[in-house]
Amino acid sequence: MNKEVVEKLAALITAGFGLIAALAWNDTIKAIFARAFGETGTIWAMFAYAVVVTMIAVFASIQIGKMAAKAK
Repeated sequence: MNKEVVEKLAALITAGFGLIAALAWNDTIKAIFARAFGETGTIWAMFAYAVVVTMIAVFASIQIGKMAAKAK
């Protein structure tokens, strides 16, 4: 196979596993919030969930960017 095709397939497979992991974490975090706030359908619980997940994503992105910069 062409090297470029193999690289693209590897990237797509990795992204697919990343999506599966993200969905698993999403369900886990939702369950934690359901236990902490009770009903998960309330607007405040949904807002708190979105804020916390966004903060985690920003922090993780910054840390990954720093690690990538060090690797170069």
